[in-house]
Amino acid sequence: MKLTIIIPAFNEEAYLPSTLDSIQTAAAQLCDSSDAEVGTIVVDNNSEDGTAAVAQSKGTTVVHEPVQDIARARNAGARHAEGDVLVFVDADVILPPTLLAEIHTAMSDPACVGGAVDVEYRPKRRFIRFYLRAWRLLARLTGMAQGATQFCRKTVFDEIGGYDERTWIGEDADFFWALKKLARRTGRMARFIEEPRVQASSRRFDKWPLWKILLWTNPLFIALFRRRKAFWSGWYSRAVR
Repeated sequence: MKLTIIIPAFNEEAYLPSTLDSIQTAAAQLCDSSDAEVGTIVVDNNSEDGTAAVAQSKGTTVVHEPVQDIARARNAGARHAEGDVLVFVDADVILPPTLLAEIHTAMSDPACVGGAVDVEYRPKRRFIRFYLRAWRLLARLTGMAQGATQFCRKTVFDEIGGYDERTWIGEDADFFWALKKLARRTGRMARFIEEPRVQASSRRFDKWPLWKILLWTNPLFIALFRRRKAFWSGWYSRAVR
């Protein structure tokens, strides 16, 4: 089995080295215990810093996607992927050493179409920690999974049409729901890995004012404006770095 790790990245030269180091550690552990192969692609999504240079210095394949859109960046990486399993990892996420082996085990079952990995945040403010726990509960109740780390077979990715490039937020939740829908329709399954969890950066939750967090993570606000680019420039194009 060959896994291709796809990392969409915009101005991530500060966070990307730690992400790539964690992937290399997890890949080495997987390859030492199996006949799996692992390749990594960083999709430079119109960065203005040294994101591409950092990726190249780590021996990573770099793909350039000039139109800034995280769904578009993920899809661009998938088009260049050679693996039969795609693993999408955000550029500010740390993988635990055993995670790729866990994904490999899940995908060794022909009935598994793909899945997602639970996410851990470590924000500084106590209220935000409680707030994120409430969000995790909502996600469990609705069968939602974030895109910090998601995975699927390449054939399945093509079948469901990849990530929806018309949406500016929530495309990761849509993708996981599409995986689950396909699994139900074809008598297969989508896997949600609860342990080990990936650790995602808490930079937004530490630096944004409370009102912005509560507004931009409000499910109703997201549902109403998720396809309107102007509302999300501070989330992606002017994100906290």
